[in-house]
Amino acid sequence: MDAPLKQEWTLEIGPKKNIFDINFRELWHYRDLLLLMVRRDFIAFYKQTILGPVWFFVQPMLTTLTYLIIFGKVADLPTDETPKLIFYLAGVTCWTYINESLTKTSDTFITNANIFGKVYFPRLIIPLSIILSNLIRLGIQMILFLLIWGYYLVFDSARVHPNGALFILPLLVLLMALLSLALGIIFSSLTTKYRDLRFLLTFGVQLLMFATPVVYPLSLAEHKSPFFKWLIIANPYTAIVETFRYAFLGSGTFSWGMIGYSTASTLIILAIGVIIFNRIERSFMDVV
Repeated sequence: MDAPLKQEWTLEIGPKKNIFDINFRELWHYRDLLLLMVRRDFIAFYKQTILGPVWFFVQPMLTTLTYLIIFGKVADLPTDETPKLIFYLAGVTCWTYINESLTKTSDTFITNANIFGKVYFPRLIIPLSIILSNLIRLGIQMILFLLIWGYYLVFDSARVHPNGALFILPLLVLLMALLSLALGIIFSSLTTKYRDLRFLLTFGVQLLMFATPVVYPLSLAEHKSPFFKWLIIANPYTAIVETFRYAFLGSGTFSWGMIGYSTASTLIILAIGVIIFNRIERSFMDVV
């Protein structure tokens, strides 16, 4: 009697060996799925709207005009002698990406529970697709920002002074992406068991915006009180937004120490996020 043939598996799924385990080769193997998810997030969201992709320009402009009226006219907050329209648009451009990436990534496990329970793929694909699709939106909204910025460069160059900090713009975008990914997967992991965090996150993101110099310059916090200043600086997003504004407009606070702090904080929070994500990933289907 012939011996049974030995079966060779094309894919063997097993538990992660440790909480720091990220199989980058597997993520690369599923890159087609990642691109498909990015395409889905980018196209499907506006597919049934009348204006379609025009909303990429309408949303930041409406938000900027709202801030211009409330914070620029009514509250009369200073903008470091920078034209208020471009000052607020710079903050809105950064914060729109941060807000969208953070809030949507935080729903990874709950909104995709049905998919996770039917087919296997690296779970990190979902939050990565959100971060990448929002990068495309950021790129489109940057076109609007650059058009208005170019207008001020031509007609109001005395108050707009771009500088060499523009060269670290890719680093700023990378920090925004990684920090939003890290915080998003932390909240996504925790909300599988503690659903109340979903409501707290919405409120928390609003508070985080006011703890970030989006509608006011960091110099305003410095004038208020030392405690308020250090509270704002402790926010890793602060250096990113301030440096972005400083690079294009020449106003604001720039410090390599602040950039280094944001970079270190991002890496630490990302490591914590990976640990929590890997631990919850093993058993989250039993909880969801």
